[in-house]
Amino acid sequence: MVAHPSHELRIHGWLEQTHPYVCILTDGAGRSGESRLFRTSEVLVRAGATPGTIYGRLTDLEVYEAILNCDAELFAGLVEELCAEFVSEQIEYVVGDAAEGYSVAHDICRTMIGAAVELAEHRYGHTIENFDFPVVGRPEQSPNDEAITIHLDDDAFARKINAALAYSPKLAQDVEAALGGGPFQGIRRLSEAQLAGEVDVAVSTAVLGALEPHPKLQARFADIIEGVSLEALRVECFRRVGNDSGHDRASREPLFYELYGEKLVTAGRYKKVIRYREHMLPLAHAIRAKTEREEFCAPYAF
Repeated sequence: MVAHPSHELRIHGWLEQTHPYVCILTDGAGRSGESRLFRTSEVLVRAGATPGTIYGRLTDLEVYEAILNCDAELFAGLVEELCAEFVSEQIEYVVGDAAEGYSVAHDICRTMIGAAVELAEHRYGHTIENFDFPVVGRPEQSPNDEAITIHLDDDAFARKINAALAYSPKLAQDVEAALGGGPFQGIRRLSEAQLAGEVDVAVSTAVLGALEPHPKLQARFADIIEGVSLEALRVECFRRVGNDSGHDRASREPLFYELYGEKLVTAGRYKKVIRYREHMLPLAHAIRAKTEREEFCAPYAF
């Protein structure tokens, strides 16, 4: 279960090994309005994976609006669908986007996964193991004791690279530059909604400046700033996580999507910044209140 089409490229080797059901929250159009679901469908067919019932259900703009409006009803309905698919297909474990504080769509996807896993166990007694994978982070930087790590052999790695080359012209340029000896700058394209579009240079530059007072945050996202070796993509890491992953943050340090949102608002791209404690955290608890036990309905102190 991932937020955007193209995330499957990060775990292409695993797709080929497991032939999973794949659910995708958005169509990946971003602000361009151009869906990229068809590109992902081609990747899934070649890898032997199967699209799930939730497959590009929303646009990114609809996700942003729903988060700002705390539309727990919308997300709770999707959680119910996801839970039903878990049970009907007798899913044993789920893999999905990590909540890295980079994208609100990634993080709300992680919230939905956790809620659906808990709902399946509470309502149907169906236990599902819950794993995440880094979308923008380097896999080998943060495995935990229960992480599953796959090292792709040369053939599997070549197929992964070829899938990225065929996905979009912009991504192909990034891959070709890295094959020529430079750093791979495509991590950002893989993680953003508007994969095919141009990077907003002015906003990106402003965000990099906003990161300077936050060295920990800057270090965490060094790979999207500086690029990585293509060899880093040979490793695919899946970490066992709790079902509350993504809304258990104690730190008051701003998240990347908050800083990025501030610059987008300043540039006139959006009207309001989505924030963790103002929007994401209350929404996560509201979703659980609608889909699970009564204790989630109690007021949350933050």
